[in-house]
Amino acid sequence: MKKLLVALCLFALPVLAVAQEENPVKWDFSAKNVGGQVYEVTAKATIEKGWHLYAQEAGEGPIPTTIKFTKNPLVTVAGKPKEQGKLHKAFDKNFNSELKYYENTVSFVQKVTVKGKAATKLKGSVEFMVCDDHQCLPPTEVPFTVNLGGK
Repeated sequence: MKKLLVALCLFALPVLAVAQEENPVKWDFSAKNVGGQVYEVTAKATIEKGWHLYAQEAGEGPIPTTIKFTKNPLVTVAGKPKEQGKLHKAFDKNFNSELKYYENTVSFVQKVTVKGKAATKLKGSVEFMVCDDHQCLPPTEVPFTVNLGGK
């Protein structure tokens, strides 16, 4: 696994200068009350044509999409985010593995419960990796903050 990661990094080195300016994924973060103190926190990725973003269970090789939430004593996070989008599965000869990924758009939806009626903020980050037919960009982490609770 370490050898694969090192090989991937070496593969990415020639494109690092370009990769720093290239950002084929745009993120939108939102929260919607779905009843009482329960909210759906959504991280929606819009992916440029020709690129793909890996699923949370991507397969062997690429960095899977991971959503982390900063601890907040007023918020309980239940389970793992659900993926909403058209999941693709294909064998990738570069990683020698069947991989799961999304093209165009995908949303990661997490149910959370707010304790009490006070307004609070939920902070976190999304770590992800994208590839096209010729290259993979280094993993990227994007922070987010959404407002929850209150009137």
